Amino acid sequence: MISVFFDGKCNLCSKEINYYQRIAPKNTFNWVDITKTPGELDKFEIKLSDGLRLMHVADSNGNIFTGVDAFIIMWKQIKYWKFLGLFVSLPIVKQIANLLYQYFADWRFNRYEHCLIAQENEKRS
Repeated sequence: MISVFFDGKCNLCSKEINYYQRIAPKNTFNWVDITKTPGELDKFEIKLSDGLRLMHVADSNGNIFTGVDAFIIMWKQIKYWKFLGLFVSLPIVKQIANLLYQYFADWRFNRYEHCLIAQENEKRS
């Protein structure tokens, strides 16, 4: 089973994950809202702030994928989205998608108080 770690306090993230939950094949994904169960990230040595900043996915072997790579793993499992996963996997497309995603992820992260609090708490630890 593929574990998808997402920010449940982000309206956009929640809407997107709710959509994927509706269309995804049963018993393919374990959806983990890290704002409710942040300890799930500890199993993979992922800091909460990193989990809030970028989408993270763990495949059935425990391999971690982040950002665009995480989306590709998800998309390749969902009917009609497989093609997008294959397309975004192409080298030039993937580089551009990574740049755009990083920009968006940083912008989104800096807009949410819970993300900034997580980052501050980690700096103090």
